[in-house]
Amino acid sequence: MSDRPRRLSRRRIVSAAIATTLVGGAFSVLLSVTTAGPTAPDAKAPSAAPRKTQARAIPDRTPDSPVSVVQIVAHPDDDLFFMNPDISQSLHSGSPLTAVYLTAGESDGVNARPHDAPGLTPDKAGYAEARQNGIRAAYAEMATGNRISAWDREAIPTAGGGWAELDTLRARPEIKLVWLQLREAGAINGNRPHSLHGLWDGRITALESQRSSGTPVAADFTYTKDQVVATLTGLLERFRPTFVRMQDPSPGLYPKSMKFRDHQDHLFGARFTQAALARYTELPGHPHVGVQNYLGYPTGYLPHTLDPAAADAKLNVLKTYAWLDGVHDCETDAGCGDLKVAARPGGRGWTQTVRYARGTSTSWVQRDRDGGLHAFSVLDGRLAAWRKPADAVAWQGPVLLPGGGLDSGVTSVTLPDGRIAVFGIRTTLGTDAADYRREVVTTVQSAPGGVFGPWESLGTPERSDADGTSDISAPTVTVAPDGRATVIVRDSRHRLTAREQRAGGGWGPWRSLGGTEVHGDPVAATDANGRGYVFASTPRTVLAWAERTPGGPLTGPAPTGLPPTTLALSASPAPDGAGVRLWFRKPASGDLRSADFSGTGPVSPVTELSGTGVAGFGPVSGGDGLLAVRSRTGFLATAPHGRAGARPVWTLEKFLFSGAPDAGTDGVAAIGLDGRLHWTPAGR
Repeated sequence: MSDRPRRLSRRRIVSAAIATTLVGGAFSVLLSVTTAGPTAPDAKAPSAAPRKTQARAIPDRTPDSPVSVVQIVAHPDDDLFFMNPDISQSLHSGSPLTAVYLTAGESDGVNARPHDAPGLTPDKAGYAEARQNGIRAAYAEMATGNRISAWDREAIPTAGGGWAELDTLRARPEIKLVWLQLREAGAINGNRPHSLHGLWDGRITALESQRSSGTPVAADFTYTKDQVVATLTGLLERFRPTFVRMQDPSPGLYPKSMKFRDHQDHLFGARFTQAALARYTELPGHPHVGVQNYLGYPTGYLPHTLDPAAADAKLNVLKTYAWLDGVHDCETDAGCGDLKVAARPGGRGWTQTVRYARGTSTSWVQRDRDGGLHAFSVLDGRLAAWRKPADAVAWQGPVLLPGGGLDSGVTSVTLPDGRIAVFGIRTTLGTDAADYRREVVTTVQSAPGGVFGPWESLGTPERSDADGTSDISAPTVTVAPDGRATVIVRDSRHRLTAREQRAGGGWGPWRSLGGTEVHGDPVAATDANGRGYVFASTPRTVLAWAERTPGGPLTGPAPTGLPPTTLALSASPAPDGAGVRLWFRKPASGDLRSADFSGTGPVSPVTELSGTGVAGFGPVSGGDGLLAVRSRTGFLATAPHGRAGARPVWTLEKFLFSGAPDAGTDGVAAIGLDGRLHWTPAGR
């Protein structure tokens, strides 16, 4: 029996307003549901008889969905803090979704607000159960509008030789939770060898389990490093995702203290996930899978990305997880949620934002000399290429090029001779923890319209993974009139660095372009006169670099005078041919903004596209007369745009997509969570 006070039970009434916010859509089926008891014989039975609850709504969905999402996080609540609202949007779509939790999240074993904690007896198994109860309540509420909607719980064997708990939402059986229940580090930084960090680095040979009280998993177990990878690979085989959400495997270090910017469990849990994905994508017969990485703790001190309504909805989910109202409706002594989070359910600004760690390029579609289009993305860790001939309606592909390990988010450019070059970041896992690194790579067509050559490594500006956890941004590229490319990335010290191609085709050394506190991915564009420009965001403004003459070296950083942005930028030639146009969003609103920059003076006044009704977050693709953005529903929103400041009229394309859209003269391209290229022709 726990020492913490037991709350009185009462029936929970979910208001129509909350149900509409969390579920939405057309509702037609009314159900009565019951509380769920674990199915294993040694698990606790529910202490109360089944109870009828408020009628709920079921969204329309296809039984055999082409989309299947798997999320893998270190702790219970990492998904709610750092991946929502993407999670709730997936739940509303009706597609299968499985959330995998690597550790039990047992912490110090005290489920209490800090001021209530002194004197309470630690109970790690009980606190782990309370966090599970909070997650089940949050997912049930997001999916059905009712936090006590029933779950069926069972123990399943894993490919690593241990056992995991599998929970299935009875009213929505395509929604599942998997609890691996490994021991957590118990500290953001610090020497905690009995952790995912210690297991990855080889400081321990096996990591112990930490089972929650009430779990159907009947016995403790340990995993070696390879067994953790095998376990995750087996779960990927079981659930066959088309899209994987995961945490950031390279969040960087604070330069003065050399401490991780994110929790060590987040970082090394993500690296185990990378290793499992690399193994899974070599198996035959699986659907193509895309990946999205999410920034963790650092996103809290950066400009907020969510509009107030989206932030409030996200916060409400965390309040449910945190058991903020104290209503004891889970019928277990451990508690119905995470009271540590109840002290600060918004985290450190985390519920007001969501930010992708990579994969935000809006420059992945190119036109060839014959008028055909080429699109590029990353599936199975390989470059996926699509082609649409000039006289064709449909796209052909994808064709997956040889060579794996690519991170999400590639950028492409057309060279003066008509060839297309693609640039990206490749992760090398190696056979030893010290071998881990991320590097810039490129591939170029052999001739216009021809095949792509082998990947060429351009290395990394980082000295070692230990120096900054290989924290480099996705690349951006400028191309001189003679075809020489300059590739630019942000390094782990949050400065820009560049590597320039020489006239003979070789590459010079990495050199610093300067700047301080640069975040996100830099973007580049070339104006009508052939001059290249690069832009990068800081938490307070945008910095600019420009070529004084076409093909000359980039100089800067120059202040633009721009206000804070949500960091995600896109750039394209200005419509009047003088300089380039930069697109971005206003923090905490989702409103769209643009500004023109000629490189010879201050940026033009900011053009506001406020009150456009789409909100959302992420880059704005605004080239060639079309706008494309992620809307607050997660759907692609497109609109024609003309004169500066004209109010766009939006059309929603009702599918969820990954990364960022790419808008061009012919239409808008986006990669769906099904791994397919979705094309919206211009003028439709």
